[in-house]
Amino acid sequence: MSSGVETSRIVTFKAVPRDSSTTLGTTIFAVLDTYHDHAPHSAAMNMAIDEALLEVVRVPSVRFYQWRSPALSFGYFGKFADVANYAGERDLVRRWTGGGVVFHGDDLTYAIVIPSNDPVFGESSRSIYVTIHAALRDALIANGEPAQLAPATGVIDAAAAIIDRGYNCFANPVRTDVMIDGRKVAGAAQRRTRRGLLQQGSIQGVDLANGLADRFAQALSTNCGKRKIDNHVLKLARELAEQKYGTEAWMRKR
Repeated sequence: MSSGVETSRIVTFKAVPRDSSTTLGTTIFAVLDTYHDHAPHSAAMNMAIDEALLEVVRVPSVRFYQWRSPALSFGYFGKFADVANYAGERDLVRRWTGGGVVFHGDDLTYAIVIPSNDPVFGESSRSIYVTIHAALRDALIANGEPAQLAPATGVIDAAAAIIDRGYNCFANPVRTDVMIDGRKVAGAAQRRTRRGLLQQGSIQGVDLANGLADRFAQALSTNCGKRKIDNHVLKLARELAEQKYGTEAWMRKR
């Protein structure tokens, strides 16, 4: 499987090629498979399922998921020493994507997979990031939330945020993160490989029970199909969880 770092790269954003005030109602994907994964998983298994989907899917997909217990994920470049004190109270996992520390349990977590055969994969990583967050902003506005994208000023530059390994993701907005009343409610991180692009994101501090996941999916594509994670993906994910995400070597990589 192509899970090695030598065949992939973590995105460090440097420029915004399109206006971050993307027009309301603009969708991204011609077709989108939607996975509502209601079975709570361990932190290692959640990361493994995301990577397994990147290996397998051939249609743009979004997976919404939950955590078996309070969890903490930290970016690929993060230092284990920065989060070690949480080991007794949270299920820790190092993400395959970059970024900072994210606390999970009361959030809506999602992963978007864009296979390399989809035209959107040819766009810049920053452009994809902005457009996905614009779709989420639209979904929040449809739910009655005054959401907007973080401006270029007064927030952390995304490239700097990835270098700052110990930063609290939700305490430090990155340009074009989703904000409500000056408070960050959604952030994300990416990895691009020859297979496709994976964006992992978390939505926090808003009403998550008001159909937000479905509205988000519909803002990404007007042609959404519901799917279930099949046994092949789960088998691959279990192997990844056992051999990678659940190991001390991966956790303490830095």
